[in-house]
Amino acid sequence: MSDALLDIEPGLAGLAPAVGDRLRGLRGALHERILATVRAAMRGQGRSLTGGQGQGLALGVQTAVDTFVDAVADPGRELTGTREVFHALGRTEYREGHRVDALRTVLTLGARDIWAFLVEHAAPPAGTATGPTGPAPADLYVIAGALFGYVDALAGAAAEGFLDEQRDTAQDWATTRRRLVTLLVQPDPPAEAVLHAAADAARWPLPATVAVLSVDGTDAEHLARGIGAGAVATVIDDAVRVVLPDPRTPGRLDRARQALAGRRAVLGPAVERHRARLSYRLSRRALTLHQHGALGPEPVVSCDDHLLTLLTAWEPGLAEHLADTVLAPLAGLRPTSRRALAETLHCWLRRQGQVIAVAEDLHTHPQTVRYRMRQLRALFGTALDDPDARLVLTLALRQRPTGGADRGRTVGADREPTGGAGFGPAGGADQGPTGGAGRRTTSTADQRPVDGADRPGIR
Repeated sequence: MSDALLDIEPGLAGLAPAVGDRLRGLRGALHERILATVRAAMRGQGRSLTGGQGQGLALGVQTAVDTFVDAVADPGRELTGTREVFHALGRTEYREGHRVDALRTVLTLGARDIWAFLVEHAAPPAGTATGPTGPAPADLYVIAGALFGYVDALAGAAAEGFLDEQRDTAQDWATTRRRLVTLLVQPDPPAEAVLHAAADAARWPLPATVAVLSVDGTDAEHLARGIGAGAVATVIDDAVRVVLPDPRTPGRLDRARQALAGRRAVLGPAVERHRARLSYRLSRRALTLHQHGALGPEPVVSCDDHLLTLLTAWEPGLAEHLADTVLAPLAGLRPTSRRALAETLHCWLRRQGQVIAVAEDLHTHPQTVRYRMRQLRALFGTALDDPDARLVLTLALRQRPTGGADRGRTVGADREPTGGAGFGPAGGADQGPTGGAGRRTTSTADQRPVDGADRPGIR
């Protein structure tokens, strides 16, 4: 807004001092006329002048009329105070939920009525008996230019206030929601009173259960609005973390997946509210794995579908160390022998010792399987008969199917396992230890131990 009315309409400098004096004489009647017009305009918007904003707007209208009348008489006076009044009114408009152009509409109607009032009270033509009561017709055109420019400036100040409040409120909301999400996922669950206070501040009804989504990007507000259903989100460690309330509500996850279309994201498990950190930690770790290709090609995945991968890849380097330690008996073999024995052992463990099924999977003769198993027993001894040792061997061979020091891709500087042949959906990563869909039931004769090669164990 300009600092003076003279900046808006330079022609005011040419008005005689008497013009301003005549306008000041109409001030009282002008107040009543404009307030009546503003009241009617606000009623048309479903509003009233009796509330706090109504009283503020009435005071603003009176201030605007007074400032304009005085500025016509003294066009060089500053308008900063009036600008601040309407900037504050714009802020209040946003807080009370009105549209950005609602106040402009009121101001425009008021300006038109001021113009009509001035025309009605214009001085009569020269030579008539009645004395002048208002501005002369020639002066009205200058005043009109000043009036409508002045109202535009006031409307601009109000719009700035509206947008400033909108921005500040958005920042406050972001801070409030960030605090809420942080409380939910922090290591120590907050006291219920603290959580309730944070939820009340964010206007978020506390749900019984939650799930945490970890999503590539930093557009938390946009993403939360797209997911809807009361989702709250913030950015933690360069990724969006979305808390989805009551995720088992029918249709809620489907809507979330639609909002995430084309984006890489991981859905943590649905848990009770006080266990939100578990869902957060799983989805966070899984997103890191997903970014490095360990959880398959689909952009949106669920932690519940990749629990075994998460378990074996949780601590960077641990699965590699497990494979190094457990598969040490194979280390001294030639690469071809090591690969053949490792593949046979892996399949034997998955097929629970069924030699015929192992031979079919490996496209080899059962006697070859039995021969290799005798070699493996010589290398691993009683570990092949111990359930815990067999579980560890299975995990090690999932990590390193060839049994040797050759390693798959690494994830980051810590060389986390990603999904070579044993990781991720493409490699049957999350099948149970009993093997894939190709397993067939064999007869009792197929399962007889031969030369002790496949004796103890589940067949």
